[in-house]
Amino acid sequence: MGKGPGLYSDIGKRARDLLYRDYQTDHKFTITTYSPTGVAITSSGLKKGDLFLADVNTQLKNKNVTTDIKVDTNSNLLATVTVDEAAPGLKTILSFRIPDQSSAELEVQYLHDYAGISTSLGLTANPIVNFSGVVGTNLLSLGTDLSFDTKVGAITKCNAGLSFTNTDLIASLNLNDKGDALSASYYHIVSPLTMTAVSAEVTHSFCTNENTISVGTQHQLDPLTTVKARVNNLGKANALIQHEWRPKSLFTISGEVDTKAVDKSAKFGLALALKP
Repeated sequence: MGKGPGLYSDIGKRARDLLYRDYQTDHKFTITTYSPTGVAITSSGLKKGDLFLADVNTQLKNKNVTTDIKVDTNSNLLATVTVDEAAPGLKTILSFRIPDQSSAELEVQYLHDYAGISTSLGLTANPIVNFSGVVGTNLLSLGTDLSFDTKVGAITKCNAGLSFTNTDLIASLNLNDKGDALSASYYHIVSPLTMTAVSAEVTHSFCTNENTISVGTQHQLDPLTTVKARVNNLGKANALIQHEWRPKSLFTISGEVDTKAVDKSAKFGLALALKP
């Protein structure tokens, strides 16, 4: 476990990663290369049906400053400059997208042994201000996530979260959408040797009075191969197998079946990530 409560986005993250990370029904290819000067170039391609999307990301690191420049097939350019540890526990992130002149944003993160704060501000005349804060320890923490639109003078997002972490389990409770949705998640490590874990998430919407329940598990067949499975109360069942055929290079096959519509064909996805 890390030191301190972390950021608000860390609340329930382990459960979300087990339940949703790496599952896909598209075809994705990613390759990363490094120049002799240390510049990392990552090319990605994604095929969604008949649509093909691609982007190229260039990353340059110089001491504690990391610069990322990404260009996609729609001729959009996204630039991100990250300054890590300008002061102990402090990280500053500046990002902007071209040609969208209103996309510039400045984010500041601060991590302390008993607090984690993240605030961002749009660099426009009437910016949206985001603030999230967590207090506590790496065992028990309480946080909130807020957004304020200065143009209309109203709070557009108001969330709260509580997290409890033990040696082999993590439980979290989130109140989202200005109190309209209540979500509880649970992550439990069954066997550390094989990284076998189970996770569950229950979300209740007060507006529609509907519940969504997802249950998942993961297991390492060997040090290089992991299998995962997930099912929810809507009848969707997902499974994947991921193999690290060389260090940092992953091959993933995933599938999805709608058990309530057996006449529909199953969906399959492939992902290949190559790193030297």
